[in-house]
Amino acid sequence: LALSLALPSVALENGLALTPPMGWLSWERFRCNVDCQVDPRNCISEMLFFEMADRLAEDGWRELGYEYINIDDCWSAKHRDAEGRLVPDPERFPSGIKALADYVHARGLKLGIYGDLGTLTCGGYPGTTLDHVKQDAQTFADWGVDMLKLDGCYSSAKEQAEGYPEMAKALNATGRPIVYSCSWPAYQGGLPPKVNYTILAKICNLWRNYDDIQDSWDSVLSIVDWFSANQDVLQPAAGPGHWNDPDMLIIGNFGLSYEQSRSQMALWTVMAAPLLMSTDLRTISPSAKEILQNRLMIQINQDPLGIQGRRIVKEKSHIEVFLRPLSQGASALVFFSRRTDRPFLYTSSLAKLQFPEGIVYEIQDVYSGKIITGLKREDSFSVVINPSGVVMWYLYPVARLAQ
Repeated sequence: LALSLALPSVALENGLALTPPMGWLSWERFRCNVDCQVDPRNCISEMLFFEMADRLAEDGWRELGYEYINIDDCWSAKHRDAEGRLVPDPERFPSGIKALADYVHARGLKLGIYGDLGTLTCGGYPGTTLDHVKQDAQTFADWGVDMLKLDGCYSSAKEQAEGYPEMAKALNATGRPIVYSCSWPAYQGGLPPKVNYTILAKICNLWRNYDDIQDSWDSVLSIVDWFSANQDVLQPAAGPGHWNDPDMLIIGNFGLSYEQSRSQMALWTVMAAPLLMSTDLRTISPSAKEILQNRLMIQINQDPLGIQGRRIVKEKSHIEVFLRPLSQGASALVFFSRRTDRPFLYTSSLAKLQFPEGIVYEIQDVYSGKIITGLKREDSFSVVINPSGVVMWYLYPVARLAQ
């Protein structure tokens, strides 16, 4: 009820995140490691963010659109200052957040930060209670922050219903463009009636709907399953400026095989998900880097129409097909194998996949680059999909058949 009353004044008219945000986020890979004595290279400190900013700027990431370098939990001191402001941990962030933002901006990148709408953050650092919302928004703006992820630990449903819209208003009031990432729906089970996606899209640029990703294939599959099972609710909620966020890309870490890494990238792309990597860019393998830097993949993810894809086929053979409509009559198809035995030959046609009549397509395989020309709706085609792998196609119309 409080929500419907609060609505008219909170619309997030910030014109930001018109395509899914791309960048890097510390959490999945580096968590809340604050022991800089023992592990200086991997602890949450300004050094980590300086070094990741260098990598984004120098290793070809920035040019592809990976522009946000996002601090997650455990960055702050354990107490606010005398004026009640949040302050970074003085040992681990001696230069301060403003200096870090300046460094990031000088490299053509943007800085994200983390807060929590509650008494404490999930990691036990000072939270943003309702009386601190305006002050914290202003602090982040003064520091030159470009994105805020607002978590929901240690807060009630009532506080969230008040606080998330309040923060949207407070960020707008600073006059600084700050992309707003909300964890609100994740804390309310992600589904109606507890979550109102119409309201959410007016308040937040992106939002976490479901569980935190872990460094495992099981975790990736559980997210894909939940998103697919609830796509009728979730898919219409996404669009330019407001995205469902299935959480970080874990490609380049320890839990996914090569095939599974390719699958996560393809599935997140077809879901119009933010592409926020959480891996060590200083040591990333060439194969993981190649997946994450696939230009056609990124072009599809960043399609200006901003339509989230859907799972359209679920076969008894454990093959699933996902479709995402793209601008100018193009589409992306992902053929995904949940099999664990051997490569599978999957045969279908565009007619079976409900493509419209009378159009001839050219197809580019997103990973191999191979081109197939002149595919008509009735033509049968086959793809070989590796276990827990994908084949991804980019289809674009090249001709109309005379009716």
